[in-house]
Formats: sequence, structure tokens, C-alpha cells
Amino acid sequence: MQLITDEIKGYVANSSMIRRMFEAGIELRKKYGADKVYDFSLGNPDLPPPPEVKQALETIAARADRPFALGYMPNAGYPALREKLAVHLSKEQNVTVPASHVIMTCGAAGGINVFFRAVLEAGDEVICPAPYFVEYGFYAGNHRGRLIPVPSKDFTFELDLDALEKAFTAKTRAVILNTPNNPTGQIYTRSELTRLAEIIAAMEKKYNRTIYVVSDEPYRFLNFDNVELPGTFELFPHSVVIGSYSKNLSLAGERLGYIAVSPKIEGGDELVAALTICNRILGFVNAPALAQQILEVCMEAQVDLEIYRARRTAMAKILTDAGVEFNMPRGAFYFFPKSPVADDRQFVDALLKECILAVPGCGFGGPGYVRLAFCVDAKVIEGAAEGMKRAVASFKK
Repeated sequence: MQLITDEIKGYVANSSMIRRMFEAGIELRKKYGADKVYDFSLGNPDLPPPPEVKQALETIAARADRPFALGYMPNAGYPALREKLAVHLSKEQNVTVPASHVIMTCGAAGGINVFFRAVLEAGDEVICPAPYFVEYGFYAGNHRGRLIPVPSKDFTFELDLDALEKAFTAKTRAVILNTPNNPTGQIYTRSELTRLAEIIAAMEKKYNRTIYVVSDEPYRFLNFDNVELPGTFELFPHSVVIGSYSKNLSLAGERLGYIAVSPKIEGGDELVAALTICNRILGFVNAPALAQQILEVCMEAQVDLEIYRARRTAMAKILTDAGVEFNMPRGAFYFFPKSPVADDRQFVDALLKECILAVPGCGFGGPGYVRLAFCVDAKVIEGAAEGMKRAVASFKK
């Protein structure tokens, strides 16, 4: 007797390489001790939340004995929080965003699933530049859609606009962008995005259907070189911005995210209503009350960007010293260096022998590379230096 679907059986068999490496790290720590394991596998921010979060929690605790202190709220989230977030997003996007177009969600992942549930029909396609966060494919599949990865330019990971243009079909319903990007750290330029907007406008006309841009922005604040991050709503009329506070407030476990709908969408209120009901019927209902109350107080707070910037410098040094080729990440907290051997899984195995945990690029649609998350203490990065050299040297004998 079959207990689960064939589709999910396949997912289990090919479960996330990130999690596999994370679990391998647990075993290595048991065997060698935590201080001898250098884990760059998981984008789990280690910095404590900024002081404002603790202060907010103390305030929330002081009123926790009041009726409905942590009770139900409107499905789109607390109205006062949505007002504040709308003001914040209006500054980021250079477009006035009304509070009615902001919906609080269970993380960015919840937000993407809510959006896809609202707009995808069976067989609809979602175009995505590769390398990409692997779970995008699962999210599209959850709602009868299909992810269409399109390789970016090799090594620089800039958008390959010609390839993207060829990927559109009559079934294209959305393009999902992640900038700063996980896993490459690339930030797409205004010129790239402007050209993409022109391509999408032409395809909407050609196929006579709305094609959404879904901008996944949890790493927006991690912009190390202060390059321009154009507002999605400026460039793409049919767009939504989806983000979270997992990284900039180090609240990954609180699952606090949002969907913002472009005010330029004609009839956008219908989309907002659809997203709100999907938030409920998917079982999320709304983002946790505690997390929303924290954010209302801590909207402008964030962890210290300089710590991540110093870690980026430290990781660049150990890779350079080991002779690894890489493109310096402009944002997020990942390096995506070239593997010294064609099969990136072989390099990951060699690193594993040195108690260094990385994730093969093939898991992100970027074979020939590996991902290293540098949201770890500088001592971990520095401790991996000699092991990195030995792992690279093992392919040069």
C-alpha cells in the first residue's frame, strides 16, 4: 500500500542538498568537536537580533496578560503594522505603496506560495534566472505551475537577457527575481532590469496576458558596495515585492514576511483580496502575532552590516589564498566560487574530508560551482583556511 504520492516520494529522494550538508555537520561535530567543523552550508544568520528586538519583547511581555494580547488579527495582518511597512516600502520602491496593498505572511516562502496559489493555473510557467534558490521549483509545483530556469552569464551571473527573452511562451505567468541573489550574491543593474521590463511588456502584448514579476527581497539590506538597487515597482507595472525579516533582524525562526502589491496594477484590489484569502486557505492565516508586534517597534532596526562586510573580506582571502576563482558577491551572505574540478560534488566531498561544509552548485542550478554561506563567526572562516588549501590542492596532483 502506498502511503505518499509519487511526486512527494521523488522530493524526499532528492531532498535539499543544503539540509543534507547541515545534517552531515551534526555528525562531524559529534566525531571531531564543534570547533573543528567549519560549516558554510546553511544561510542561518548567527548574529543576535539588534537590541531593539529584546526591548520590544520586554514590552510585549509586560502586556501579555491583557485580553487578546496575542490573539487573532485581520488575515492581512495588524493594520498599524501594515501602515508602517507601507511607508517603509514606499521609500525603498520610490513609489507610494498604500497600506491596503501590504499583506503580512509566514516568511517570504509563505508569501511566494500564497502568490503562486492566487495566480497560477495548471501548466503555467514561472521563469527564473539560474542559479536560483532551489525551493522556487517546489513552490511553483505546489500550485500546478512549472519553474523554467534560465542560466545567467557564466561566472559573473549577470542576467542573460537574450536567453530570458527566448524562454517566454504562451504559458508564462511570472518571472521570479532574487536580488541580491542567493546563491551568487549578484545584484542586478538598472540597465539589466529595464531591458527585462521591455521584454516582459512585449511578451504581455504578444500573448495577451499579464506576466507578473515576483521580486524576492530578503537580502535587500545586504548591499556591501552600496550599489543601486532599483525599485521593482518603478520598473515593472505588474509586480509584487516579497520579503522577510529573517536576515536583517535575525528573526529567521519567527517566520515574518510580507507581500506588497504594486499600486500600478490596474484592479490591484482584486489581487490583494485573492492573496488575503489564499493566506488563509493555505493554513498560514497570517504571520505570527509576536513577530508582527516586534516588527512594529523595530521597523528601522537591523543587524550590523559591517560584521557581514568583514566576513566577506575574510572569506575572499581564504579563497584567494587557496587559488579558488570567484566573483566577489555584491550582496547577500554567500560566495559562489568555481569548483577546481568539473563535478562540483567531488569538490564538496573533498571539503568534507577537511570538515568544511559547502553545498554543490548543481543544487542551485549552477553546476561547476559551490555555495559557501559566510553568516558564521570570523573564527570559523579563518579556521577553514588550511583545509580549503588542501582540498583545492588535491585536484592539482
